[in-house]
Amino acid sequence: MTLKLRRLSNALGAEVCDVDLTQPMSESTFGEIYGAFLQHGILLFRNQNISREQHIEFSRRFGELDDHKSLPRDRHPDYPELLLVTNRPNADGTPSESRYTGRSWHTDMSYTTQPALGSLLRCHNLPEVGGDTLFANMTMAYDALSEGMKKLIADLHGIHLSGTRKINVAEAGEARRNEVMKLNPPIAQPVVRVHPETGRKALYLGEKVKRFESMTEEESKPLIDYLNRHATKPEFVYRQMWRENDLLIWDNRCTLHQALGDFDETQLRHMERTTVLGTPSGYVTAA
Repeated sequence: MTLKLRRLSNALGAEVCDVDLTQPMSESTFGEIYGAFLQHGILLFRNQNISREQHIEFSRRFGELDDHKSLPRDRHPDYPELLLVTNRPNADGTPSESRYTGRSWHTDMSYTTQPALGSLLRCHNLPEVGGDTLFANMTMAYDALSEGMKKLIADLHGIHLSGTRKINVAEAGEARRNEVMKLNPPIAQPVVRVHPETGRKALYLGEKVKRFESMTEEESKPLIDYLNRHATKPEFVYRQMWRENDLLIWDNRCTLHQALGDFDETQLRHMERTTVLGTPSGYVTAA
C-alpha cells in the first residue's frame, strides 16, 4: 500500500491516515511507516483503540524496548515496557509521581548511556481542555545556526541529569533525589549529535542540561539558555493537541519535547509510553 500522510506543521510531523493498528501489518507497510518516521520526525495515528499488548507489539517493530528499570516508580505494574504519565492518584491515595513528567524541554532517556531512539505515547484520558505537548525540530534548529556558532559548539558535551522534575525537588526531598541520582548518574552527551540513520546533525540538549563538561554552571548557562531558546522558537515547533486514542511516535534523536501543564489538574490526564532503545551515546561523569 501507499501511505496517506497529512503534514502536521511546517516544522515537523505527519499524520498517518487510514492505518488501523489493531489489524495485522505487512513488512512493506511498516517499511513505509518507518521511512515516514525518519522523514518527518513525528508520526500521529488517530483513533487507535488498541490494547496494551498491541501498543507494545507495534512498538517492538521499531526496535528493542526499555523496561524502564531506571524509573521503577513510574512504570506500569504489569507491563514494564509501559511508562505511566498520569495524574491519577496511587492506590493508597497519594499523588502520582509522574503527574509532572515532561514539564521541561527534554529528549527521552538522554540521562542514560543508551538514549531513546523513539517514544510511542498513547492518550487514554484527557482533561476537558489543555494538556498539549510541544515538539521542536532539532535538526532544523541546528541548520539555522551561524557557521561560527556551529564551530563553537562542535566539540562540547552537555551534562544530562535525571530527577529534575518538580515533584523530586519540591515534595520528595533529598532522599528521593539521591535515589534518582544513584539510579541515573550524570551523563555527558555531545551537544551536536549525528543521526545514525539519516546522517544529519541535530542539537542535543534541553533543560536537563545545566552545564557543559569541563565548565561551571555559571560559565555554561548563557550558551545553554541561548541554544534552548533558539531551538524552541515557534518556527521550529509543532503543538500536539491530543485526542483520546491518539498514538504518537517521535524520533528522540532529532526532536525535543515538553508537556504543558495548561489544564485543570483535578481532571484526569492519563498517558502510557513505550520507549525504543537507541544506539549507545555519552558517558558517566561527575555532577
